[in-house]
Amino acid sequence: MIKIIIDIEADGAILGTHSMISFGAVVLDKGRKLEKTFYSNMKPIGNNFVPEALAVSGFSREETLQFPEAAIVMADFKKWLDSLSSKKNERFKLMSDNSGFDASWINWYFLTFQGTNPFGHSSEDIGSMFKGIQKNMKANFKFLRKTKHTHNALDDAIGNAEALLAMESKFGLDLLL
Repeated sequence: MIKIIIDIEADGAILGTHSMISFGAVVLDKGRKLEKTFYSNMKPIGNNFVPEALAVSGFSREETLQFPEAAIVMADFKKWLDSLSSKKNERFKLMSDNSGFDASWINWYFLTFQGTNPFGHSSEDIGSMFKGIQKNMKANFKFLRKTKHTHNALDDAIGNAEALLAMESKFGLDLLL
């Protein structure tokens, strides 16, 4: 199983009404180098957006309208995922800071634009994992990131992967099982 840490940025909160405008992905691999990455912006799929939500990403609406079409980006992402393994039918596991949000967008976009989701219908939430390790529902893992949380989706995915590796080291986990 290949573990992929993902972060997405959207211009609103409602799938199919608002749009995912960027996402980043990084492979959590045995070398722990975090060198295998994917990042793309994508054109909004409709006219609805929440200016405050879009502002978080640092992009203007005009900029987003120049981004590549979502169908092209999702096809490129699928090709990138396929390039990560020589095994037929290798499974991918999506992990993120807020998997309820990030995984739902990736799932919707894959199913809408590719007809399939290589991640299946489950994901792992980094925050929940840390709360379990700490046995504390208020515990927050974000201090373990090295890369600053910028709302650039790739920076944020790498920061979350760094936090996972720090958890692995500090608590004796094997995240690649």
